[in-house]
Amino acid sequence: MTILVTGATGTVGRVLVDRLLGDGRRVRALTRDPEGARLPADVEVVAGSLTELAGVAAALDGVDAVYYMSGVLDPDRAAEQARAFMELATRAGVGRIVDLSGLAVTVRRPGSHEMLSDVEKVIEASGLPWTHVRPGEFAGNKLRMWGASIRAENTVRSAFPAALGVPVHEADIAEVAAAALLSDGHAGRAYSLSGPQRLTQREQAAAVAEGLGRPLRFETVTYGQARAAYITAGMPWEIAEYLLGYQAEYAQEPPVVRPDVERVLGRPGRTLAQWAADHASELAEDPARQEEAAVGAVTA
Repeated sequence: MTILVTGATGTVGRVLVDRLLGDGRRVRALTRDPEGARLPADVEVVAGSLTELAGVAAALDGVDAVYYMSGVLDPDRAAEQARAFMELATRAGVGRIVDLSGLAVTVRRPGSHEMLSDVEKVIEASGLPWTHVRPGEFAGNKLRMWGASIRAENTVRSAFPAALGVPVHEADIAEVAAAALLSDGHAGRAYSLSGPQRLTQREQAAAVAEGLGRPLRFETVTYGQARAAYITAGMPWEIAEYLLGYQAEYAQEPPVVRPDVERVLGRPGRTLAQWAADHASELAEDPARQEEAAVGAVTA
């Protein structure tokens, strides 16, 4: 069985590649930058792009199933690109499609669900067996929102300390996608995914601290201060606004724990503390801070 993974270097796709290889499957990856992909040697890497469909026909040759991720690079043309891809997949005799969508489709969040909904409709109209995987908030967003201040100051800052969230580990998303790719009984289903715990921002910071095995300070800031911190950490303005908008919404309309991870995998999802432990190297203290602390201890 050969499985084509698009977005193979992404947050979910990279974990999915390892999961499929671990199951003994043949994995082919479509990437615009084969040299920089740094995928395992067992992966067949094909140069190509979903935005222009370059290399897609060759990548689909002999493929049994596809993990499809679209819209990230060119959201305005996502449905058009999905339609062209599905036509090629149908001609190639692909047996099933599993696409990475989003929980915004389930809850119909304005401004977020429209593109994803359009892509899902194109996939459903293709006639191929399909499964939609709809994760909510990625736990990995903590790296973007809090990573810089955790590494430099052991501090988490939030404008909405009481806002609830249910962040989901990317490994759970990948394992649900793998189940849909490798086993029967998932065709025609849409899985809405969340983490196993509903936590305030303050509680999420405590969970990250637990996973890292060191204390973190929590600081409440204004909306503007939070946005400025995200931008200083390298986040584009529109992404900073997008994430803060979700937090503001969660403060008024809290998300809920979804059962689909446990239904599909037969076990509860990974906790945020487990996610933090898995990413400890990326959240390790800045060496300069550690040196300052050591000097302070000696001179105190």
